[in-house]
Amino acid sequence: MTAYRDPVEHLADELRRLDLLIGARLTSLSLHNEEFPETQPARAVYITRDEVDWLLADGRDGMTPIESVALKQLSLEIDARVEASDDLPLVALGRLFGLSAVELGAVVVCLAPELRHKYDRVYAYLQDDITRRRPSVDLILKLLCDGEPRRWAATGLFTATAPLLRYGILRPVDDPQSPSGSSDLARFLVLDPHIRQFLLGVAGLDPRLAGHARIHRLSDADADTADPVADRLVRLSPRVCYLHGPAGAGKLDLAARASHRMGLPLLSLNAATLPEQDAAELIRLTFRDALLHDAAVHIADLAPVHEPALRSAVEDHPRPVFLTGEPEWAGTLDVHPIAVPLPDVDRAVELWNRHLTPHTDAAAAWAAELAGRYRLPPARIRAAVRLADDLRLAQPRPRALTLADIAAACRQQSARTLGGAAVKATCRAGWDDLVLPADRVGRLRDIRDQVVHRRRVLTDWGFGAKLSRGTGLTVLFSGGPGTGKTMAAEVLAGDLDLDLYTVDLAGVVSKYIGETERNLARIFEAAASANAVLFFDEADALFGKRTEVSDAHDRYANIETSYLLQRIEEYEGIVVLATNLRQNMDDAFLRRIRFVVEFPFPEAEDRRRIWRAVIPPGAPLAPDVDFADLAARFAVTGANIRNIAVNAAFLAAADGGVIHRSHILRGVQSEFVKIGKLWPDLPVRTGES
Repeated sequence: MTAYRDPVEHLADELRRLDLLIGARLTSLSLHNEEFPETQPARAVYITRDEVDWLLADGRDGMTPIESVALKQLSLEIDARVEASDDLPLVALGRLFGLSAVELGAVVVCLAPELRHKYDRVYAYLQDDITRRRPSVDLILKLLCDGEPRRWAATGLFTATAPLLRYGILRPVDDPQSPSGSSDLARFLVLDPHIRQFLLGVAGLDPRLAGHARIHRLSDADADTADPVADRLVRLSPRVCYLHGPAGAGKLDLAARASHRMGLPLLSLNAATLPEQDAAELIRLTFRDALLHDAAVHIADLAPVHEPALRSAVEDHPRPVFLTGEPEWAGTLDVHPIAVPLPDVDRAVELWNRHLTPHTDAAAAWAAELAGRYRLPPARIRAAVRLADDLRLAQPRPRALTLADIAAACRQQSARTLGGAAVKATCRAGWDDLVLPADRVGRLRDIRDQVVHRRRVLTDWGFGAKLSRGTGLTVLFSGGPGTGKTMAAEVLAGDLDLDLYTVDLAGVVSKYIGETERNLARIFEAAASANAVLFFDEADALFGKRTEVSDAHDRYANIETSYLLQRIEEYEGIVVLATNLRQNMDDAFLRRIRFVVEFPFPEAEDRRRIWRAVIPPGAPLAPDVDFADLAARFAVTGANIRNIAVNAAFLAAADGGVIHRSHILRGVQSEFVKIGKLWPDLPVRTGES
């Protein structure tokens, strides 16, 4: 026998077999009609006593010898052609869901009117009612089962717990002519539309899953990557595994890699998008589609309300199930939890190198630098390279990809507000804008170098294994207001191509017990994936000395301080603490700080340099402005000088367009009033003594 060319040819033969079964049924029905011809027109509304007696005597049931031989010959032909064919959809349906021959026959009976309209009328005729165009359980049993004992035994195939109805392959439908209900035998059955498409060889997911699920496939390069965690997932199959870790850490790719190694595709469902009223049904459809595609299942962001539906679906699923989320597992389902952290430096270098290689010959060098500078999850590394290349292609003139393009894309990938309690700062200042003693600038450059050479020292030289309190970098900037602490943080972040986030302490510290810790947890968790420099201004308000415990408030304040110590030690990025009063800082913090930089009040020479730096070269400046004299006469900080210069510029713009000494003196007077500083008796309006 030749193999079937396609599913349609196979189904056509199945309908031929159905026609023979229907012919046998019509033989019995014809005998009935011949016995009582006068009752045919009124049978729907009137049943005679003689007809009842005939029915009770069982009339005639079964096939004629000729019908039996014809059916047997066709069945042998179909079986032989199926054996010679690849996995046909109808055969696959039976194998995947464990369906018997009778159950597959029921599928064909319900499929027939979806393919050929003639079966509507045939079924109505067989059921003695023009309104009963769908096949009932009774009709299916009479067509497929020879003899009453076999029919009774087969009724269990149409219960809610049997595969046909449990998986939604067939769906019961109420009889519109009998809304009050009838026996189970009289129920109509219809074939699920997606199962119909599957049987016709139409690939794809159930349309009801659109926007919620997709088949996730890896590229050959990603699939072949060495991954011991993926190998561990393969060994745990078919356990339900829960992969938890920060967003973008590669949990989905890890599940797909493990599935690939088991020779399975991965059907991924985003539970966060499911409408609450349809969630249970869509989860059931996901697992059914996974069986149809012989796939493992991945469900992201499962909520507690989804767990009952998941529990029911998992029990019947023979393939691996991967759940993913950020927090640790808190559900009642028995799962195997696996933490998925951000990639270490070596893994990050490998990822950067792989994604950069098609774009530049300097992939290896760039990969080492980027891995040490940014802590990005795999998905964001891939997206950063793609974004940088897209931005390059969008330029007016074609050019080669640069490391600066990648850095800009990394910052864009990391951009976010951290839990609503931190604000992203714009880093405009550079090293030339810093006016500090040379030794302080040198210390800031040392901080920068520790970040630049992080991988070499901690990984290549092995110092990271010797650090028991984390590998992050915590620094303290101490000095009065306006002495340049914030600018120094901007310079560091800008030079390292990292985002700087200023933590709003008013939004972090809460009077409610435990709320401060939760706020801090959100900040540090978000900062870990945002590759941010965290800047805590006036940090002594939060990191101040722990108090003697005299009441419950003191005890919880000390708990907050201890919690902060723990989170700073665990954070692998840069934390900058700024304080006006170093003596108020807790000693436990100071022991854990790698660098302390004092920002002194600027001396006269430093103030002169600041005056010269804050006034742009293009600003119209009158000859009577003497920066050295201004620096000597007014002992103010750099922040004050900047405010004075800006105010003077606006005064000059409204008064002739040139900045005179008189404008600067008016700016000084305004700033002194603002900060509550005594103003010297100097003329400021016209001329000067």
